[in-house]
Amino acid sequence: MIKAEKTSGKKRILVPGGTGAMGVYLVPELVRLGYAVDVVSLDDIRSDNPDVRYFKADFKDDATVEEFLKNNYDCIADFMIYNGPEFRQKYRRLLENCGHYIYLSSYRVYADLEHPITENSPRLLDVSQDSEYLAAQDYEYSLYKALGEDVLKASGLTNWTAVRPAITFSKRRFQLVILEADTIVYRARAGKTVILPEQAMNVQATMSWAGDVAKMISRLILNKEAFGEIYTVATAEHHPWKEIADYYARLIGLKYAVVDKEDFLSCLSSNNSKSVRWQLEYDRLFERVIDNSKILNATGMKQSELTTVYDGLKRELGALHRDAFADCGNTERNRLMDAFVAARGL
Repeated sequence: MIKAEKTSGKKRILVPGGTGAMGVYLVPELVRLGYAVDVVSLDDIRSDNPDVRYFKADFKDDATVEEFLKNNYDCIADFMIYNGPEFRQKYRRLLENCGHYIYLSSYRVYADLEHPITENSPRLLDVSQDSEYLAAQDYEYSLYKALGEDVLKASGLTNWTAVRPAITFSKRRFQLVILEADTIVYRARAGKTVILPEQAMNVQATMSWAGDVAKMISRLILNKEAFGEIYTVATAEHHPWKEIADYYARLIGLKYAVVDKEDFLSCLSSNNSKSVRWQLEYDRLFERVIDNSKILNATGMKQSELTTVYDGLKRELGALHRDAFADCGNTERNRLMDAFVAARGL
């Protein structure tokens, strides 16, 4: 059995998937707040802090989950990505075997009907008229996250809190429209051009630094006033995608060319993936301006205390090892983009 060795006077938190973009900042923040933390992930990590234990295990494996749940953690801050069927199969066991459960949802649940967005703004699941999109609700990210919220609301239990992060950048996670670090950083360092969709360039985007998001989540943990509530955990700062692209140009020398969104989509996937199109059309082309007053009020934080997008990118990009993402040239996305750039002479 995996025993939660009780540390005198300390509440114990379980963080499945806690070595990812937000978890790497949440774990030390929880320790700073006086908690003892167990982290489960597929990464092999050794702890140098007696209040943090890392377990290399698959938290989607039912037997593994059952072993951890025997410890009756005070809180489970769950960063695992479950599709609809996976979450419906295990949510009740998670809620019934901890004092407080933090569910990772997403700001992608919001439709593009209200600005700024609040927690009560319409969700795509509830207002979309796209039947093909809605039919993918068990496996399309923005839909199964909203369905997970509904499962919690209907559970009859109240010891849960759902958090909806906006785009969140971190130590090795960087985003530009729907591109990620293995394209952005690799191509900037290789002196290669990145393709971006013209239709997105003047659309307002919200990107938050993971350290700030971690602080928001940490202050919701075991907060009884947060039970049964949903929070958008994000900065209120927003910029057009062109301005964010210019930040990358200034910080790491990124070169970019603007093309029609259909050409852009053709560069990203050889099989015309619907999920890629939906991520662009049902999120990145939406105006994403956040009213974060609910989370600030709940945590006592202030917008003026949050790291600006430019300063956060400068810090994280500046700390990257020089060889980070150097081996990404053979990914499908980079190969397709190389071919497109060469054919267009960009």
